[in-house]
Amino acid sequence: MEKFIAGFGEVMLRLAPAGKTRFAQALPGTLEATYGGGEANVCASLAILGAKSRYLTALPVNPVSNAFATQLRGLGVDVDRIRYTKQGRMGVYYTEHGAAQRGSNVVYDREHSVISESAPEDYDFAAMLENVGHLHISGITPALSEKAFRSTLAIAKFASEHGIRISCDLNFRKKLWNWEPGTAPKELAKKCMEQIVAFADVIIGNEEDASDVFGIVSEGTSVESGKINIDGYREVARKLGERFPKSSFIAITLRESYSADHNNWGGMLYEKASGKAFFAPLNANGEYAPYEIRNIVDRFGGGDSFCAGLIFALSGDEFNAPDKAIRFAVAASCLKHSVKGDYNYTTKDEVVSLMNGSGSGRVKR
Repeated sequence: MEKFIAGFGEVMLRLAPAGKTRFAQALPGTLEATYGGGEANVCASLAILGAKSRYLTALPVNPVSNAFATQLRGLGVDVDRIRYTKQGRMGVYYTEHGAAQRGSNVVYDREHSVISESAPEDYDFAAMLENVGHLHISGITPALSEKAFRSTLAIAKFASEHGIRISCDLNFRKKLWNWEPGTAPKELAKKCMEQIVAFADVIIGNEEDASDVFGIVSEGTSVESGKINIDGYREVARKLGERFPKSSFIAITLRESYSADHNNWGGMLYEKASGKAFFAPLNANGEYAPYEIRNIVDRFGGGDSFCAGLIFALSGDEFNAPDKAIRFAVAASCLKHSVKGDYNYTTKDEVVSLMNGSGSGRVKR
């Protein structure tokens, strides 16, 4: 029987002005409402790609939560193991899309959400992880509260003890790591994520996460200027692998940001057993040549679509070789930049088409 790929974490209501207008222009007025959250985005993307996915979270009993569960169920995600409570709230986040040299902005309103108030003893991990072969978690949920940290750590420990493969997206969010008074965000993140990542088989991050959380820096890289030294990330991955002995793969997304509308996009997958790093995409000479993405529609959820693509590839037989897995993940997440909202409404066939060099955007007739 095919096993589920599960994700555990917070989902929120996402409110955003239409297009690339600013809050000051849109309010008072209308905001567009969607749902989003790192692990939910991954589960939705996995289902769209054709995987058997299950989403695990804690939500209040109300019509807004019901609408979310209905949406995810409609995409093919199993939502029957969600924990519901009569009290509490769903978190909200407001997004303002950047344009040209103005960056995007996020405002969080997620304190006292149900998942941030839920302790490990409130969950039935055995039922939640029944028939699960892979668990995906991130550094976002443990940043919410001390209880959310303990719950994330507990489910990772349970999964590891029961032979379930674990992927962890470092996903450092400075605005969230503030639940321990007197402890700086990076210090708190390091203390907590050291414990969680120790259970991970697949570690995922972007060009900043390893530096922000664990102080492992890629020499010759300047995120602010958008310049990346790809060779430096081999060493970053090697050091992460040494730090966390259980890990087998370390994946890093590589984004060069020239403006809010124009990014170069690629990725690296380090296989610890062989000590080899695989980059994508490559040009005809086998050299790293990132996708050039212009006129970005929505970059929110780009990293999550990379996680989904990588997990999908590593979990099957068709793309599980490291060189193919990273190509699939990078192509899937490249296409996400053309899709509005947090979920990657991109099919497996579309990803494979881009992998094989069809990126012109021509009409298919």
